[in-house]
Amino acid sequence: MRVARLVTVVELRGSAPGEASFSARHHAELADGRQLLLLGDRGWTVGTSDRSDPLAHECEADLAETARVVVGPDEPWVGRTHEQEAALHWAALAASLSERGVAATAEELRRLAHDVETGPRLRARLAGPA
Repeated sequence: MRVARLVTVVELRGSAPGEASFSARHHAELADGRQLLLLGDRGWTVGTSDRSDPLAHECEADLAETARVVVGPDEPWVGRTHEQEAALHWAALAASLSERGVAATAEELRRLAHDVETGPRLRARLAGPA
């Protein structure tokens, strides 16, 4: 089975006055439509200094851009280049898939489309009051 694309699902994890927290779950979508979780521990928080609703300042395009950064490759550790860190990232994802019987090279994964989708809670908040 081959990997067709990478998908990150962004969901609203929680919010408080002036703050919103997001989760980012990164998946490999196979040609048959199944999704295999690659990274489930990523996320971020945004806030405003005036305690206003931070989602009023967010759009799906900005959230997608942040999500792609959050799921990696990460910034390099001391002594590593961006290229080295990226190579390690893609190799780790390929190894994770290999352990589950899916053959994909790091370079194949790097070249795949990476789509970002919003989860239902976040989609509802971005849509505003009904």
